[in-house]
Amino acid sequence: MGMEYELAMGFAEFLNVELEIITPDWQEMYSMLKKNKADIIAANLTITDQRKSFLEFSDELIPIQQYIITHNNQRKLKTEADLKGQTIHLRKNTSYHERLLALKENGLDFNMELYDDLPSEEFIRRVSEGEIEITVSDSHIARLNRRYYPNIRLAFPIEEEQSLGWAVKKGNNGLVEKINEYFSMIQENGTYDKLFNKYYGSSEIFDYVDLVKYHDRLESRLPKYEKQIKQESEKYGFDWRMIAATIYQESHFNPRAKSYTGVRGLMQLTLVTAKEMGINNRLDPVQSIRGGVKYLNKIYKRLGDIDEHDRMKFTLASYNIGYGHIRDAQKLAELQGLDKNKWASMEITLPLLRYRKYYKQTKYGYARGTEPVRYVQRIMSYYEILRRQALNVVEK
Repeated sequence: MGMEYELAMGFAEFLNVELEIITPDWQEMYSMLKKNKADIIAANLTITDQRKSFLEFSDELIPIQQYIITHNNQRKLKTEADLKGQTIHLRKNTSYHERLLALKENGLDFNMELYDDLPSEEFIRRVSEGEIEITVSDSHIARLNRRYYPNIRLAFPIEEEQSLGWAVKKGNNGLVEKINEYFSMIQENGTYDKLFNKYYGSSEIFDYVDLVKYHDRLESRLPKYEKQIKQESEKYGFDWRMIAATIYQESHFNPRAKSYTGVRGLMQLTLVTAKEMGINNRLDPVQSIRGGVKYLNKIYKRLGDIDEHDRMKFTLASYNIGYGHIRDAQKLAELQGLDKNKWASMEITLPLLRYRKYYKQTKYGYARGTEPVRYVQRIMSYYEILRRQALNVVEK
């Protein structure tokens, strides 16, 4: 799974060949290329001068920067000089290791605790849980993992901006040319942006207080409603974690929640919607979940013309702002030459419904169109945290 996996699948289609995925230890990747047991390394590999001496690299894939990572309560580390006498935990023979060796050669005195094959995410977890004090990570990995471990802090960068790329055996210029041709194609047709936004687009959105509260309520409140959420989700074929994330966004798992507009309960149903869904007590958690998921399913069915990948995002936005405004935003997308069935287009056109110039062209008129965009972004962030928790359980 992940962005590079999807890119690799697309590259195999581009070449009209079958893709074989190998997941060796970090140290074995280079030898597998050398022994012709693999063709490409697509593993968040930073392009460095040292690696260029024995690998051929593609064009830039993702811009990144190396950061010192500490716990949020560790505020003393602010510059490279503050690393003096500290111990940094990291995987050996990485670009991090290469950079830290350079700092030591320049006279900075600190210790390194080196590990054979731990991923960056594991070091970040250990910092978050107080098992170690300092690690180093690429910026995109660290920002993404703040959602799962909000207690970490990106203290300061220790390197200029670098780039990730794919690597092949030295001298295999023909394959590099094909990779670059593929990268150029997906950047032009929008595939790259779509994948980047899918995996990293929301990583810059970080609300420490909200995420700490969310993690706490996953333990203290969600278990009370989890069984009912799973039952109702299964009835309509929804991922229960998406429904749980939606409920948190609506009410923070508070069954007595009430907004200034008069919507109430776990799923913040209006009186009209509750009546339509056969619900007579919006404050009853079972009824609220049943009515809310049933209503989501009604919207989902009405949006049958939307691509499967984006359909749930359209559904959630409709739940937030109303079905009619979503169709209006689609009309604006068509007028601007955008694909009306892509959520990326809605992120552009929904906010335009705030402006008379645009909403006068629509059927349902003015809407606070930035709200559903943020609403969906937050739900997807909460959902990814729940998915990650499930993966962690499997790994253990």
